[in-house]
Amino acid sequence: MTTRFSWTSASRTEVGLVREINEDACLDLPEHGIWAVADGMGGHTAGDVASRMIVDALAAIVVPARLADVVAAARTELQTVNRRLRDEAAARHVRTIGSTVAALFASGNQCGLLWAGDSRVYLYRQAHLLQLTRDHSQVEELKARGYLTAEEAADHPAHHLITRAVGAADRLELDENRVEVNDGDMFLLCSDGLTNEVGEPDIAGALAGRDCREATDALVEMALREGGRDNISAIVIRASDPFAADKTLVNPALP
Repeated sequence: MTTRFSWTSASRTEVGLVREINEDACLDLPEHGIWAVADGMGGHTAGDVASRMIVDALAAIVVPARLADVVAAARTELQTVNRRLRDEAAARHVRTIGSTVAALFASGNQCGLLWAGDSRVYLYRQAHLLQLTRDHSQVEELKARGYLTAEEAADHPAHHLITRAVGAADRLELDENRVEVNDGDMFLLCSDGLTNEVGEPDIAGALAGRDCREATDALVEMALREGGRDNISAIVIRASDPFAADKTLVNPALP
C-alpha cells in the first residue's frame, strides 16, 4: 500500500509467569503497513495453532494499493481461517478452537482496523491515549447497558469471557474502524495479558517519549512485574510524515 508516512514498529510476545504455553502471536510488517495481535482462546485445544493461523493468513495478503481493498482482503482471509478452525474443532471433537484478532492496516493518510474479541488497538496522540476498539466481552456488554461501572467491570469475575473470536461461530463477525493519521501518532496493539495487568495511565506513560522498541519492552516488563498471569503481547507503531509543515531543518552550510 502507498502511504506518505514512514512507519516504524516493534513487537514482543511473552508466555508470562504462570502459563506454560504462549497462545499469542504477533504480526509486525511495517514495510507492508500490516500489524496484528492474536490471542488463542485460553483453556481450549490448540489456541496457539489458531493464533498462528491468523497471523500467517494476514501475512500472506498480496497488498493492494487501496486501504478498502486490503481491509476487504483481510476480512476474506479471516473468514477462511474461521472455517478452517470450525472444521478442525469438529474433527477433534472439541467445541471450539479459536483466537481473538486485532489488526491494523496503513495506507495513504489513514489506518483501518479489524477486530474480534478483547485484544485492543490504542492511539496515542499529543499525550492522550484513546482506545480505538471496543471489547467483545460479557463485561463490556454489561457496561454498555449500564449494569456495571468501569470500576466494577475491572474486577468482575466474567471479565475474561469474550463474545466473539475467530473460530467461535460458523460466521465470523468482525468490527471495523478507520482513523486519519497525524505526524507522530503512535498505535498500540495488545492482548488482554497486557491490559489486565497495566492501566491506561501507565500505558500512556510507557509510550511517552520512547521509541517503538523501548515502549514495547517497557509495556511488557510492567505486565510481568504486575504478575504476568497471562500471555502478554504488544506491538508499538509510530507514523512519521517527512513532509510535515512543523519539521524545521537547519542547513549547516549557512553562517
